[in-house]
Amino acid sequence: MTQSQTNLLQGTLDLLILKAVGDVEMHGLGISRRIEHITEGTFQVKPGSLFPALHRMEEAGWLTSFWGESENNRRAKYYRRTKAGERQVHVETKQWNTIAGAMASALKA
Repeated sequence: MTQSQTNLLQGTLDLLILKAVGDVEMHGLGISRRIEHITEGTFQVKPGSLFPALHRMEEAGWLTSFWGESENNRRAKYYRRTKAGERQVHVETKQWNTIAGAMASALKA
């Protein structure tokens, strides 16, 4: 991890995964790459964090999955956001906006 990278805060990973998946089907490595891209390299999610989170989110009903073939012809599990996952994006986005506003206020004090 470089100095410009940051550890994920508690609760951040679910929202990042849900945002990364969006309306497309993605396999785990694709999700990890997308998170790194959309956070401009700030967050790099390792498999040891990503796959347990994907499993937990699938159990919660926020993601659904199926087995398919990756771009390099390997078997890969693909994930898709569900309607419940879409609702969760809105819930967690609202929470993070509240937290970010509170932190901004605290840092100005």
